[in-house]
Order: sequence, then structure tokens, then C-alpha cells
Amino acid sequence: EVQLVESGGGLVQAEGSLRLSCVVSGFTFYDHVIGWFRQAPGKEREGVSCLTSSDGSTYYSDSVKGRFTVSSDIAKGTAYLQMNSLKPEDTAVYYCAAVPAWNFRNCRYDAMPYWGKGTLVTVAS
Repeated sequence: EVQLVESGGGLVQAEGSLRLSCVVSGFTFYDHVIGWFRQAPGKEREGVSCLTSSDGSTYYSDSVKGRFTVSSDIAKGTAYLQMNSLKPEDTAVYYCAAVPAWNFRNCRYDAMPYWGKGTLVTVAS
């Protein structure tokens, strides 16, 4: 059974930092693309970052480029999203998702078949 479990969300002041973790099981981490997505109330789910573990390639949305960093520990089956210089507009539920690398098209929510349940990040101004 495929499982993705996020953790690390919480309340932080603007300009602060948080690190989200996503522990995966039920599939080979190395053969998949791991994505981080977020959804704020009333907004569409947005692709924040995607990581292809096999070659280390990454994608970041313009809204987080330079502030967020995606990484992974393949041995631990865990992906991370380091979020620095947080802004109130980063407030959202953050999800990790996965897709087999051979089937990866782009870092969009409709390209990902496997999802975690999300973790809430709230950035106070």
C-alpha cells in the first residue's frame, strides 16, 4: 500500500523557517518523483516543488524560488521541504505527492496519483 505522511507544519512568524518532512512507503523512492503542493482556502492546489531523486533535478514555482529547498534522504524514504523567509501568503495546507518517474509530466496536482493527507502551515504577520 502506497503511503505518504507529512509532518512539520505549524505556526510561524513571518520571515521564520519551517522544515516539512514526507515519509513514503509502498513504493521505490528512487523511481518516483516527489512533489510538494499547497492549497490555501479558496485557491487551487499549487505545485510548489518537485524532485526527481534519480537525477536530482528540481522544480520550484516562482513564488517560492530562492526561499524553499527540496531534498530527500533515499535511505530513509523521506523527502523534505525547507522553507525560509516565510510570508503570510505561504499559509496553506501543504501536501506531498508522488508519481512514477517514467510517468512524470509536470509539477501539477493532476499529474500526481499518490497523496498524503497534508500538514497545515500558518505564517503570522
